Amino acid sequence: MMIVTQRLRLRNGSDVGHEAYAYGSTMNASDPLGAPGRGHARVHQAVSPPNLYAGTPVLLLASSNGDGTANLAPASSYWALGRMLALGLETDGQTLANILDRPQLTVNFPSPALWSAVERIADLTGRSEVPEGKLGRYAYCADKFAAAGLTPQTSDLVDPPRVRECSLQIEAEVRRVTPGVSGDYAIAEAEVVRVHADRSIIREGDRIDPLAWRPMVYSFRTYFQLGEPVGARGAAVPEPAEEGKKVGGAVESEGGDPACWLALICPDCGAVGEAPGACRRCEAAS
Repeated sequence: MMIVTQRLRLRNGSDVGHEAYAYGSTMNASDPLGAPGRGHARVHQAVSPPNLYAGTPVLLLASSNGDGTANLAPASSYWALGRMLALGLETDGQTLANILDRPQLTVNFPSPALWSAVERIADLTGRSEVPEGKLGRYAYCADKFAAAGLTPQTSDLVDPPRVRECSLQIEAEVRRVTPGVSGDYAIAEAEVVRVHADRSIIREGDRIDPLAWRPMVYSFRTYFQLGEPVGARGAAVPEPAEEGKKVGGAVESEGGDPACWLALICPDCGAVGEAPGACRRCEAAS
């Protein structure tokens, strides 16, 4: 028998944990929550999730306002190739307006312990006139560093400040901004001109130690911290393990219960039911 503790964030913001018991089957250790292991076929269906944030690092972007003050904005649409960064930005945000006029910014990576600082400014905008699309959801804030409880730190090569509390910081020059297909976002390409890292996360050769640095990850509107590594680029790769006897392209079950019980957990009170449906404790639909 294998016991796995599952975490679930409820709609009221609290976390609950449940132990899932897997009898008669082996769980995939690299995917303990998402799918059963050998003996249980994955069953896919077409869905339309409200967002596709499958898992990207949380960023804090600092840019310069026209009056010389700094704007700070959380983001998570990001990727890097070489010394170039690609950032997805909302067209009605202050960050995009700033970098179009003053094409510099800093990209700061907060640790999981700073999730509350990120959340405190998630519904704030640096635009004094709140954009129509954000009315009722966002409020204007002139000093989002103060609102987040974070400290601006002078940069070396660009005007926007860094975030002192972030262990990994990047100074960048914006080289190109491309309008998005839908018109409600733009893609900014920025060239890295300097990287700052706390000494505690640096290893030989100016490399960032991935075991010492654990970025915060944003996945489906939930903040996560990284767990233990499961492999590394260039490491020896084991042969694929047999996950069951295939019959006509499907995996034949060898018995046992799936280890993932998330579908049975009430998102309002956290009670575990016997089947998906109305919760017996609070009568909410699960």
